[in-house]
Amino acid sequence: MSNEELYNVIGGATSYTSATFLNAIARGIDSLYNIGRASGTALRMLITGKRCK
Repeated sequence: MSNEELYNVIGGATSYTSATFLNAIARGIDSLYNIGRASGTALRMLITGKRCK
Protein backbone atom coordinates (compact mmCIF):
# COMPACT_ATOMS: atom_id res chain seq x y z
CA MET A 1 0.00 0.00 0.00
CA SER A 2 1.14 3.50 -0.69
CA ASN A 3 1.43 6.16 2.00
CA GLU A 4 -1.67 7.88 0.68
CA GLU A 5 -3.71 4.67 0.96
CA LEU A 6 -2.42 4.11 4.50
CA TYR A 7 -3.63 7.58 5.55
CA ASN A 8 -7.13 6.76 4.26
CA VAL A 9 -7.47 3.49 6.20
CA ILE A 10 -10.13 3.73 8.89
CA GLY A 11 -9.47 1.40 11.80
CA GLY A 12 -12.00 -0.17 14.14
CA ALA A 13 -10.22 0.85 17.34
CA THR A 14 -11.43 4.44 17.13
CA SER A 15 -14.97 3.57 16.10
CA TYR A 16 -17.77 4.08 18.62
CA THR A 17 -19.43 0.85 17.54
CA SER A 18 -16.62 -1.43 18.66
CA ALA A 19 -17.42 -4.46 20.81
CA THR A 20 -15.46 -3.03 23.74
CA PHE A 21 -17.48 0.20 23.71
CA LEU A 22 -20.80 -1.65 23.47
CA ASN A 23 -19.75 -3.99 26.29
CA ALA A 24 -18.89 -1.01 28.50
CA ILE A 25 -22.28 0.59 27.81
CA ALA A 26 -24.10 -2.68 28.59
CA ARG A 27 -22.18 -3.13 31.85
CA GLY A 28 -22.94 0.45 32.86
CA ILE A 29 -26.66 0.00 32.24
CA ASP A 30 -26.61 -3.30 34.14
CA SER A 31 -24.85 -1.64 37.08
CA LEU A 32 -27.40 1.18 37.20
CA TYR A 33 -30.22 -1.35 37.08
CA ASN A 34 -28.76 -3.36 39.97
CA ILE A 35 -28.17 -0.24 42.08
CA GLY A 36 -31.77 0.84 41.51
CA ARG A 37 -33.12 -2.59 42.35
CA ALA A 38 -31.07 -2.83 45.56
CA SER A 39 -32.08 0.70 46.60
CA GLY A 40 -35.74 -0.01 45.93
CA THR A 41 -35.61 -3.22 47.95
CA ALA A 42 -33.89 -1.48 50.85
CA LEU A 43 -36.41 1.36 50.80
CA ARG A 44 -39.34 -1.06 50.69
CA MET A 45 -37.90 -3.06 53.62
CA LEU A 46 -37.49 0.16 55.64
CA ILE A 47 -41.05 1.25 54.96
CA THR A 48 -42.71 -2.12 55.65
CA GLY A 49 -40.43 -2.96 58.59
CA LYS A 50 -39.69 -6.45 57.26
CA ARG A 51 -36.21 -7.91 57.66
CA CYS A 52 -34.40 -10.82 56.04
CA LYS A 53 -33.52 -13.67 58.38
